[in-house]
Amino acid sequence: MSPSMLADSVAAAAAPVISAGDTAWVLTSSALVMVMTVGLAFFYGGLVRPKNSLNTMMMSMVALGVVSVQWVIVGYSIAFGHGNAIWGGLAWAGFKGVGLDADPAYSATIPLQAHSMFQLMFAIITPALISGAIVERMKFPAYVIFIALWATFVYDPLAHWVWGYGWLQAKGALDFAGGTVVHISAGFSALVAAKMLGPRKDFKRVPIVPHNVPLVLLGAGLLWFGWFGFNAGSALAANGLAALAFTNTNTAAAMAMVTWVCLDLMRTGKATAVGAATGLVIGLVAITPAAGFVTAPASLAIGALGVLVSYTAIQIRAKSRLDDSLDVFSCHGLAGVAGALLTGVFATKAVNSAGNNGLLYGNPGQLGVQLVAILAAIAISVVGTVVIMTLLKVTIGVKADVREQLSGLDISEHGEEAYFGDLGGTAAPGSALGEGVIVSAPAASGKKSAAMAS
Repeated sequence: MSPSMLADSVAAAAAPVISAGDTAWVLTSSALVMVMTVGLAFFYGGLVRPKNSLNTMMMSMVALGVVSVQWVIVGYSIAFGHGNAIWGGLAWAGFKGVGLDADPAYSATIPLQAHSMFQLMFAIITPALISGAIVERMKFPAYVIFIALWATFVYDPLAHWVWGYGWLQAKGALDFAGGTVVHISAGFSALVAAKMLGPRKDFKRVPIVPHNVPLVLLGAGLLWFGWFGFNAGSALAANGLAALAFTNTNTAAAMAMVTWVCLDLMRTGKATAVGAATGLVIGLVAITPAAGFVTAPASLAIGALGVLVSYTAIQIRAKSRLDDSLDVFSCHGLAGVAGALLTGVFATKAVNSAGNNGLLYGNPGQLGVQLVAILAAIAISVVGTVVIMTLLKVTIGVKADVREQLSGLDISEHGEEAYFGDLGGTAAPGSALGEGVIVSAPAASGKKSAAMAS
C-alpha cells in the first residue's frame, strides 16, 4: 500500500461515523424536552388564578416560537460556535455550516443538526421558567421581547462557557444537563425580574391560591416524563451513561417527592398534591447537574437535600414582601445551586471517566470549581436581567396597570378567556370567571339577551 493510500485509509478510519441508534435517541430526547415546555405551561397554568391561566400558559408556549427562531438566526452559533472562551461567534449564524455531518467537538456519532435541535429545547424552556416569577402582572409584548434578548445575551453566552468549550468548561466545571446553564440562570433572573417588576396589586391582600390542582399534577407528570430526555439525552448517545442519568433522574425525583410529603405532614399534618408536585420538580432540578457524574445512592441524597433547601427558602419567602409568584427562585435558583455544589461532593470518575472526582472521592478542589461556575451564572443572569428589564421599562413599559391586573391578563393581553361559564349566554370580556359578569335569563320569547359586564 502506498503512503498516500495508507494516509487515506487512516483518515477514513478516524472519520466520524453517524450512529442510527445514537441519533434516534438524541432526536427522541429532543422531543421529550420539548414536551417539558408544554408540561411547564400546564404546571404554571394550574397554579395561578383562572383570570390569568391562559396568559400564564402562553408565556411558556410562546417561547417555543420565539427562541426557535432566535436559535437558528444567532443563538446556536453564539452558544456552540467554535469562537473563543467567551463567545461562540457568528460563523454559524443562520445555521450556516450546521449540517448533517457530525462535529466531533460535541459528538462523533450524531449529525450536528441533531445536536442543535437537542440544545434548542434547553434554550426554549429556560426563559419560560422565569415567567413563573412574573405571572399575573407583566405585559405580554414586553415579556416576548425580554425572552428574545435574554436568550441572546444571557443564556447563549452562559451555555458557551459551560458546554461550548468556554472558560468554565476549561476550568473543569461539571454540569451534565443544565444546573448552572438552565436552573441557576433562570432562578436568579426570576428573582431580579420579580423584584424590579414589583408585586401584584392584590398581593398579600387577598388569598391567591392555585385554581386547578389536577392541571398542576398533569404538568408535573409531563415534566418528570420529559426530564428523562433532558438528563439521559445529555449523554448524546444511547449508552450506559444515558442509563445512569436516567436512573439518577428518576431516583432523585422520587426521593424529593417523598421528602416534601414528609415535611408537609410534619408541619401541617396534610400531604398536599401541590406540595408533592413541587417536591418532585425540585428533585429533578437538583439532580440535573449531577445526573451523569454520581451513583444512584448519591442521587437519593441530592434529591432530599435539594428539597430541604427549597422548602426552607419557600417558608422564608412566604413571610417576605417578595412576589416571586410561583417560587421560581427557591425551586430552580436555589435547588440548582444545591445540585451544582452537591455535584462537587458526590461526583466520581468511577461512573463517568470524562467527569471528575468530588469531595467524597478525594478531590475537594472540585467544590471550588463548582462555586466559580455558580457565581459566574449568577453574575451574567443578574446583570443581564437588570439591563434588559431597565431597557424595557423606559421604552415600552413592562407592568400591566391596576385595571388590567384586576380584570385578568387573559382578557387584557389576549382578548380571550381560559374558561367560560355556561349561564345561558356568553360572558362578555371584562372580569375574570365568576367575578362581576352578569348574564340575563332567557326572555319570554325564547331569545337570550346579551351578557353585560358589571
